[in-house]
Amino acid sequence: MFTLFFVADLPTTVGSSYEFANDDANHAIRVLRMQAGAEFMLSDGHGAWSQVKATEVKKKSMQVQVIDSGFQEALATTITVVQALPKGDRAKEAIELLTEAGVDRIIPWSSARSIGKGSDKFSITAREASKQSRRFRIPEVTELATTAQICEAIKISDLAIVFHESATQKLSDQVSSHNVAHLLIIIGPEGGLTDEEIAAFTSSGAKVALLGRPVLRSAHAGIAAVSAVSALLKVW
Repeated sequence: MFTLFFVADLPTTVGSSYEFANDDANHAIRVLRMQAGAEFMLSDGHGAWSQVKATEVKKKSMQVQVIDSGFQEALATTITVVQALPKGDRAKEAIELLTEAGVDRIIPWSSARSIGKGSDKFSITAREASKQSRRFRIPEVTELATTAQICEAIKISDLAIVFHESATQKLSDQVSSHNVAHLLIIIGPEGGLTDEEIAAFTSSGAKVALLGRPVLRSAHAGIAAVSAVSALLKVW
């Protein structure tokens, strides 16, 4: 598997020459020690990609030639995850795991029992995790959302699922159709969802489901939920 980097001005004409000169290029040269002849992938982060070969390596940039180019279509189901913010580094970990799981949009949520804070660095975290997981589409990370905004997002989703440790319905019993274009998954904080939050979400149309018997950390529950729902919806 080729190493992936992102550029704003992706070259797509096979045979053309391009100067790779951003921070990713600096990383490739100084950290990965790439030399002339190395092949890797470039992407615009929105689905377009090009396979390139380094022809000349300088101190902070390299000249590359486009070998192949294409476009990765989005999946039929758009996955959005609402993540109540955990504390400290666990918030970053949650963004990384959700990105690796393949979600399209991440909405940090300021729930009643959230102890974490929003950060303008979450988008950078998603970008770096996209490189690690070889994603040609970087997920959108929105600004910190309120409970009222989450309720509005539920109303325009085809399927919205709130995961709660006290739920009486299994996830497999709450997914009855594979025809879901817009999926919304809601992950609560370490301290759990309040009764008021659950009532607000269900009245907006969300289903409440149990994600197995073990109680996962908030930062880890998202990737497990996305995996389970993706399998049930035959996204995977």
